[in-house]
Amino acid sequence: MQTDSVSDPSRFAYYELGDIRLTRGEGVRVWDAEGREYLDCVSGTFNLLLGHNHPAVTAAVREQLDGLIFAGSAFQTDATNRVMELLVRLSPPNLTRVNLRSSGGSTANEGAVKIAQLITGKRDVLVPFRAQVGQTLAMSGYNGLARMRAPFPHRFPGALHVPDPYCYRCFYRQSPRDCGFLCVDRMDDFLTYAGSGSVAAMIIEPISGVGGNVVPPDGYLARLREFCDERGILLIFDEMQTAFGRTGHLFAADCFGVAPHMMTVSKGLTGIGLPLAAILTEERLTGMERSLHGFTHGGHNLSAAAAVATLEIVRQPEFLARVRATGAVLLERLRALQDGHPCIGDVRGAGLMLGVEFVDADGGRSSPLAHACNRALSARGIITRVSEHGQGNVIELRPPLILTEEDAHLVADRFADAVAAL
Repeated sequence: MQTDSVSDPSRFAYYELGDIRLTRGEGVRVWDAEGREYLDCVSGTFNLLLGHNHPAVTAAVREQLDGLIFAGSAFQTDATNRVMELLVRLSPPNLTRVNLRSSGGSTANEGAVKIAQLITGKRDVLVPFRAQVGQTLAMSGYNGLARMRAPFPHRFPGALHVPDPYCYRCFYRQSPRDCGFLCVDRMDDFLTYAGSGSVAAMIIEPISGVGGNVVPPDGYLARLREFCDERGILLIFDEMQTAFGRTGHLFAADCFGVAPHMMTVSKGLTGIGLPLAAILTEERLTGMERSLHGFTHGGHNLSAAAAVATLEIVRQPEFLARVRATGAVLLERLRALQDGHPCIGDVRGAGLMLGVEFVDADGGRSSPLAHACNRALSARGIITRVSEHGQGNVIELRPPLILTEEDAHLVADRFADAVAAL
């Protein structure tokens, strides 16, 4: 056993770590070991929906600690029963069943694919370019970014990647005003020529998260639902980043007025970062045996207690209205920067899920500019992320939903200062 002191304990980490060591968090702010304050505009890892140490949620967890901390999935508990009830009551009305046996977003998406394949008897899964649907070996093979698939020589077959509704850089070089949703209709070519002819499902983030905050044009998801219905394909919404108020609506399904056949949720479900995931399905999609998809810590009671408290907060109409209002302020301020800064190619988003795309002089993607802005923001006490796990050119902003309009202006002011310094 090694007993000598280590000057840099972070050297034991398997992966690269940044230089900042955080020690405390409260609300939308965190502090580092030197006492410096930062405004957390990525909500931890997009999962601290109610910010750091929300009092109502932490109180619910403490109360649960004095009762039942954990129970196997064969048993009912008050906390897990209440989570399932709330998810069904709050989600689109066609989603009537909840599978709580996943422990994170990747495994929930994997479970949804299993359900689709089992119920339909089909194989392939449609996935948009730039999609980030998980980090397990199976989901890594389904991700829309080739870089996420490249290191692994043996992948599960059946992922059929298709162009996403990225209007700013349209694959078909069309305008959303008159394209007629070519990116949906041309999927037939992929089904006919690139797949196995047996498609079980399509899994899509209603707004892409890691892939660059791509927001579909009005009507796209409705047309996609029609396309899937006409071909017997199950439509799965991956709402890991978009659910529970992030778009200013409880779900992106509500924001866009489209109900999927299945929906997966995780990240913000517990409000303060405890792990919990769920698969919501239509009644007709029940039938997969419990033993075919389950993880030891799925449906953990502490997480369930936090989720109940979180859902009771975010379901309130006045809470969602504040998210929409604050998000509109921040979006307007960021869009105003485009006129004086040609390095900003596009600003897009809904609610408090925003992205700022950086471009070079020719309008091409500029990851170096995005990283320079990210560093400049950190130096000014604003924590953001660069898309595609740091390989992209979009600054992602996902502050906790408790962000005030005053803090939204503070973020915009410092963003303007950071861009001016590039």
